Amino acid sequence: MREFFGIGGYQRAPEGFLSWQHLLFVTLLLASTAVLAVVLGKKNRGRDMKTAVFPLAVAGILIDVLELCMIVFRCFREGDPWNWLYSLPLFMCSIPLFAIPMAAFTRGRLKEASLDFVSIFGMLAAVMGTYGAGNNYGTYPVLGIDNVHSGITHAIAGFASLYILVAGLASMKRRNIWISFSIITAFCAVAYAADILIPYNYMFLMRGDGTPYDIFYGLTGGSPVLYPLTVLLLFFAYIAAFYLVFYLISGKRRKKAEKQTAE
Repeated sequence: MREFFGIGGYQRAPEGFLSWQHLLFVTLLLASTAVLAVVLGKKNRGRDMKTAVFPLAVAGILIDVLELCMIVFRCFREGDPWNWLYSLPLFMCSIPLFAIPMAAFTRGRLKEASLDFVSIFGMLAAVMGTYGAGNNYGTYPVLGIDNVHSGITHAIAGFASLYILVAGLASMKRRNIWISFSIITAFCAVAYAADILIPYNYMFLMRGDGTPYDIFYGLTGGSPVLYPLTVLLLFFAYIAAFYLVFYLISGKRRKKAEKQTAE
């Protein structure tokens, strides 16, 4: 138990990024949550909104409780009651911690936009935070609390995204696009402010940290202003691309349905 929780430091050497242990663990994790998302999504497709968003409410509460417990545990493990200042949920992969509860518990256009937002970012967070988590799996053993916690929370983000798409909860209305932009802008602004005030290098705003963002970190010379703006613009581009693909697919399906009706 001490070894699983890393109390006193892990004694086992990490199996390594993209090791068979890493790939097996995250594949089983994502596959199980994907099956659950598809099964529940098909079951609740077409049902009233209150019933349809119930799995999202459970997912939103679960992911936040797990994150809060991990923050408290790190304070205990490090023997520092102020360690939570360096574990604030403001990393790039922390976005679902706020977006999923918003999708589940808000109303009106904010709910519509939040559902779209989770469907856009949830799957990306799930894949990048598991298969692409080079730092985590290169630093900690696969079956240690750090990687298990990270894997589960990222899997929940992927579940929420896939569930929304299968259940037909994503509306992707053009009038709500600016709200999606506002959500990611507000999150980045808070993370950037926290970094300056604490300070702590939040990966996606202050350094590339071994991710593809290192390319842009190098291109901007690591500028504390230009690099964060570039990251934000990349988020905007990703959101716009997702909406575009969604509209193209929806348009083709609509034309196919109209053609079949005419025949």
